[in-house]
Amino acid sequence: MQQINAHLHKQKEPPYVINLDPAVLHSPFESNIDIRDSVNYKEVMKQYNLGPNGGILTSLNLFATKIDQVLGLLEKRAAPDPANPARKPIKNILVDTPGQIEVFVWSASGTILLESLASSFPTVIAYIIDTPRTSSTSTFMSNMLYACSILYKTKLPMILVFNKTDVKDASFAKEWMTDYEAFQAALSEDENRNAFGGQEGSGTASGSGYMGSLLNSMSLMLEEFYAHLSMVGVSSLYGTGIDDFFDAVKEKTEEFKRDYQPELERRREEREEIKKKQREKELEKMMKGMSMAGDSGGAKVGDIKEDSAEEEEREESSSDEDFDEDDREGLQARYEAAMYDDSTPADASFAKYIYSQGQQ
Repeated sequence: MQQINAHLHKQKEPPYVINLDPAVLHSPFESNIDIRDSVNYKEVMKQYNLGPNGGILTSLNLFATKIDQVLGLLEKRAAPDPANPARKPIKNILVDTPGQIEVFVWSASGTILLESLASSFPTVIAYIIDTPRTSSTSTFMSNMLYACSILYKTKLPMILVFNKTDVKDASFAKEWMTDYEAFQAALSEDENRNAFGGQEGSGTASGSGYMGSLLNSMSLMLEEFYAHLSMVGVSSLYGTGIDDFFDAVKEKTEEFKRDYQPELERRREEREEIKKKQREKELEKMMKGMSMAGDSGGAKVGDIKEDSAEEEEREESSSDEDFDEDDREGLQARYEAAMYDDSTPADASFAKYIYSQGQQ
C-alpha cells in the first residue's frame, strides 16, 4: 500500500486512501478515511468481550453502517468541484483491508462495503501472496484455492500480486499457472523429497500419495480459473513491478466495465424489482385490511366530515329524556344510568335477580 501510494504521488496523481483495518497500530501512509477514527478496536473488544478476530469483525460491522457517508465523500471527490476548479478529481481510490482477510471477505460487512464501492466505481481486487512462502506446490495450491474462493465470493476482477520478489523471483508461479506439465514436474519433485510428510525410505512416500493425487486434480480444475486472472510480481521493499501492477489494474478496469458492470446492474435491477414487489404486496395487504374494516362498519376517511355533520344534527334533535337507538352517546348514557342508578337499592336488585332465576 505504501509503495502504491508513493508511486501515485510521484505521478502527480495522489490517491484517495481508505484504511479498513481497525487493529493496525502504525500505518506507513496517511489515510483520508480511517476506520480507527470512527471505531475504537480495543474498546469494542472490551465492551463485547471479544477476541482479536471478533473485534475486527464487529468494528467492520459498526463501520459498515456509515457506508452511505463514505460513498458520499468519494463521489464528491471524484467529481469536479465548481467552487474550486483548480482541484483535480481523484482517479484512484486505495482501500486497505484487514490482514485477516477471511474476516473481511466472508463477513456481511465486507460484502456490503465491496458491493457499495462496486456500485459506484470500477473495483478491482488485489490478492497479495507472499512469494517465498508459496514456493512449494502445496502452499501454492492453497493460495490459488483461496484466490478462487474470493473471486467467486466477490464476483469482481482480481489480480494476483506476488510480493517480495526481491527475496524470491515469482517466475516459477507464472510458469505453474500457464504450463500444466511444469507444475506436474514440481509436484513429482516434492513427492520424491517427501515434502508431504510420508514414510521415509519407501521411495515414493506412501503418505503423500493422497496429497499428490489431490494437488494433481486441483491443478487440472484450476486451469480455466488461471485464464481469467492477471498475475504480477512486485517488491514492496524496492517498489519494483509497480508499473506492471497498474497496467494490470487498467486492464481489469476495462474488464469490469465490459463484463462485470452489466451483471452488477442486472443484479441491482433484480433487487429493486424484489423490493418493489414487496412494497406492492404490503400495500395490497394494508388496503385489503382497510377494506375489511370499512365493510364491518368502520368509518372511512372521506366520510368523517359527513358523519360529524349527521352527528351534530342528531344531537340537536334529541332531548335528554329521549335517546335515539342509533346514537352511541345516548346508548352510553343509558348504560351508565342502568349501572349506577342509586334509586334502586342494591338488595332489591339482588332480590329481583333471584326471582328471575326462579321463574326460569
